[in-house]
Amino acid sequence: MGKITKHFTRYEIIWFCSITVLALACTIIFPEDEVNGVNGKIVMALYLADTVLNIACELLIAKQSKWNFIVSLGVEAAEIAVCVVMAARWTTCAVTIFFWIPIDIISFINWNKHPDKSESELTEVRSLSGKQEVLVLVAIAVWTIIAGLVTCYVTEDILISDFFGEKRNLEVITCYIDACVAALGIANGVFIWLRYREQWIAWYAYAILELVLNIIAIAAGHPGQSVLLILKLGYLSNTTYGYIKWSKYIKKHEESK
Repeated sequence: MGKITKHFTRYEIIWFCSITVLALACTIIFPEDEVNGVNGKIVMALYLADTVLNIACELLIAKQSKWNFIVSLGVEAAEIAVCVVMAARWTTCAVTIFFWIPIDIISFINWNKHPDKSESELTEVRSLSGKQEVLVLVAIAVWTIIAGLVTCYVTEDILISDFFGEKRNLEVITCYIDACVAALGIANGVFIWLRYREQWIAWYAYAILELVLNIIAIAAGHPGQSVLLILKLGYLSNTTYGYIKWSKYIKKHEESK
């Protein structure tokens, strides 16, 4: 226990344990019976694994630790499995495979090259300029429209999933929100790779839209997604915490320069 308290504050330990306990409680109270022929217990185990790995990764990012990228590889595996079981959210699945896994490896290498000069367990972080932020917003909007149109077409004419039942309108809404979530995730991944504080802002928007997607899934008859609601609430609280920590670090080092 002493080793844990040495590396994590009391708040961080309480936050991690609280989200884990709430997620575990949700798996018991709101279980899935079956999703696309997959046993509900397997689905709930995937939801729980996704939640615990994600909050561990989030906490390590807030602490500016390069080891978050190793944990993140476990997150990617869990999220790919969830998408396959749902037979839905294919934009997120594709982005996870072709973007997140490579960017985690590249980011680990990059962060390894930029340790803080006085505290080697920390990585140096910085902030974006205004023009860069505008370009990112435009790119996210364009991606959302194009990817949303493509996935709506694919899910209507090629893929068959009973995740949304007969509620095609929910599936269409999910396609567009999922496209935006994927774009925000890519922006977040690039910002993390380059060690920019604005990754927290992108992640905040990501968490809110993910929250909406989980509510849609629950409305479509999947109470087990309540576990992922807990994860998104954990995202929102830790994102605020991480943004404040990174901002203090940047301000302190700018003043010292």
